[in-house]
Amino acid sequence: MFPTPIEKTSRQWQITYQGLLPLSLILWLLPLIAVAIFSIKPEGDFAAGNYWGWPSEFNGFANYGRVFFESDMPRYLLNSVFITVPTVLGCMILSSMTGFALGIYKFKANLWIFFMFVAGNFVPFQILMVPVRDLTLSMGLYNTIPGLVLFHIAFQTGFCTLFMRNFIRALPFELIEAARVEGVAEWRIFWFVVLPLMKPALAALAVLIFTFIWNDYFWAVVLTQGVESQPVTAGITSFNAQYRAAYHLMSAGSIVAALPPVAMFFLMQKHFIAGLTLGAVK
Repeated sequence: MFPTPIEKTSRQWQITYQGLLPLSLILWLLPLIAVAIFSIKPEGDFAAGNYWGWPSEFNGFANYGRVFFESDMPRYLLNSVFITVPTVLGCMILSSMTGFALGIYKFKANLWIFFMFVAGNFVPFQILMVPVRDLTLSMGLYNTIPGLVLFHIAFQTGFCTLFMRNFIRALPFELIEAARVEGVAEWRIFWFVVLPLMKPALAALAVLIFTFIWNDYFWAVVLTQGVESQPVTAGITSFNAQYRAAYHLMSAGSIVAALPPVAMFFLMQKHFIAGLTLGAVK
């Protein structure tokens, strides 16, 4: 039923595995490696057709300098921060309270409400493009950071509620019963009993939602336009001119845009893994 551990397989298979593992890793990282090489190439290499060859000269400092000091990239990065951080906080607050209600209280519509949160995750978001855009226009939220934050919170709360409800259901219910016997109010049970136990799950959820929102491109293009509200994923396209594409600057901007979620993961790595594996073994 379970795969055989690699240590217990034949020596021939172990050598094959050790050879294929770095090869698959390089293959997986190949697009990122290509973008990193593009980001240090001079503009003349692309005009000469040197797309996949080694750079004729190292032009990394000039390319990244132009990205930071001769473009609107700092503003795009700031917009991404203003969009991502409130979205993460809003999703965590709403999903922790909703997960507590659906995981602790028993009422007739409990399962149906939970199914509604889950069903929302299976709706293809592409079919919502036109109605959501029209809704933002009618509400005066089009091309605004608060509008993008509100819709990100609305779309991500379903997944977050599913995550938090299942986590809370795995907590020992005896702790809540003991608090109720002592006469503790329900909101104090949530704040002082359940919420401290949810820290690993909240950390894991924060990393996931931060990555989802920071890397979002679809809604950034649909709901925003211009430097005043666009996040960095959509702002990278500003390096495209009418008749040519500045591949070296787009690649440098892509590397810069990819650094915050990577840093977020490594900073929260222990909490992220603990949140995902908590309850897996007793």
